[in-house]
Amino acid sequence: MTVRIHRQEANFYGDNYQETIRMVNQETTEIDVGFTHEDFAALLDKYDYHFSPGDVVAGTVFSLEPRGALIDIGAKTAAYIPIQEMSINRIDGPEEVLQSNETREFFILADENEDGQLTLSIRRIEYMRAWERVRQLQAEDATVRSSVFATNRGGALVRIEGLRGFIPGSHISTRKPKEDLVGEELPLKFLEVDEERNRLVLSHRRALVERKMNRLEVGEVVIGTVRGIKPYGAFIDIGGVSGLLHISEISHDHIDTPHSVFNVNDEVKVMIIDLDAERGRISLSTKQLEPEPGDMVKNPQVVYDKAEEMAAKYREQVLAAQQPQSPAIPVTIPETEMEELPSAAE
Repeated sequence: MTVRIHRQEANFYGDNYQETIRMVNQETTEIDVGFTHEDFAALLDKYDYHFSPGDVVAGTVFSLEPRGALIDIGAKTAAYIPIQEMSINRIDGPEEVLQSNETREFFILADENEDGQLTLSIRRIEYMRAWERVRQLQAEDATVRSSVFATNRGGALVRIEGLRGFIPGSHISTRKPKEDLVGEELPLKFLEVDEERNRLVLSHRRALVERKMNRLEVGEVVIGTVRGIKPYGAFIDIGGVSGLLHISEISHDHIDTPHSVFNVNDEVKVMIIDLDAERGRISLSTKQLEPEPGDMVKNPQVVYDKAEEMAAKYREQVLAAQQPQSPAIPVTIPETEMEELPSAAE
């Protein structure tokens, strides 16, 4: 790059023009700074970073706008983050998440637009880390707590680590109507965590059953209330969790329908015959409590009166079945007697 003083520019010096030119020629007629404007642009390009969608980069907030923010990530043009990409949760203004001159990580969401501007996201980073966290919680079989924020015909909606989760109606253990659950905090266990299909399914019932199971045992007699009757059995509420009394476990005698034995809101004595923590199920029986086959059909009160006695016998039978069989004691026959034994060939 060269700097020259032209004749018209030297008019400022008046009559001493020739002297001025001589002095300039001696000292500053030409100053060569070593590169041109084109060289300078090429140098910028050489050290320019190349950004691609999917990259996570550090950026500094230098301007907050009503619906977004400008971020300096070292590109030629400031990148932009819209308000809807600032958080995994709903926010009303950028200042709820970002502060001027704050430096943090950003996800490059989209390539440069026609103005050379990249689009950034914080929500995507939070989204990826949230899925990683819930996978870890599922692996640990952790119980989480969350408040219901909405219900629909199929169940209830909650948020776990900012992700929307669904509780199927069949996995909600409460006497309240679903609509009344909004705002209520529930203990939950994970049923399905699938990031690819964007499915996060949870169970309230399984969380309650697990907590209840810590205090229950197979072979224990409990008092419950009939809360629902289906063709295949009756659902019994035992202390806030639901157990199934299958039709095949009601009586030794054949019955056509549970309605012939029970009514909704009946108080019953039942025995626990299985606890499935993985599936959140409690299996119950009155059949095993019958002193005589068919007593549940003929006289249920006899069954309830002798429930503890029959349950004790059931536990003894289960315990006996679990005991290892004693190994046979080998019999040693003296050699003299062996000689007297007839040969099989004889």
